[in-house]
Amino acid sequence: MASFGRRSKANLSTAHPDLQRLFNEVVKHFDCSVTCGHRGKEAQNEAYHSGRSKVKWPDGNHNSKPSQAVDVIPYPVDWGDIKRFYMFVGFVRGIAASMNIKIVAGADWDGDTQVKDQDFNDLPHFELIN
Repeated sequence: MASFGRRSKANLSTAHPDLQRLFNEVVKHFDCSVTCGHRGKEAQNEAYHSGRSKVKWPDGNHNSKPSQAVDVIPYPVDWGDIKRFYMFVGFVRGIAASMNIKIVAGADWDGDTQVKDQDFNDLPHFELIN
């Protein structure tokens, strides 16, 4: 069974308790790394300017404390294996549904299970739906 390393635990600890519960369950079944939880002003604006985010500080779901969003990637990381990212997103969505945690994934922003209508793919991104 996989478990989170020190950095993933630290990143996840900045997220909403529901996201912590979700990904602590996910990692038991699918090895993954939490690359971002809360994002401060400088990091958020850098993400915006580099094209990794569509919003500036303080409008991102990563910007609240605790954060309403996390970035989580399947491990080991292979950015070229897009199919594995989509499989991971589906797995996370299934676990979230079984735990009654409502999320949206950056792989399917409108949640319609159709990914061809995406105009901004943020495959590692998961956020709570309020």
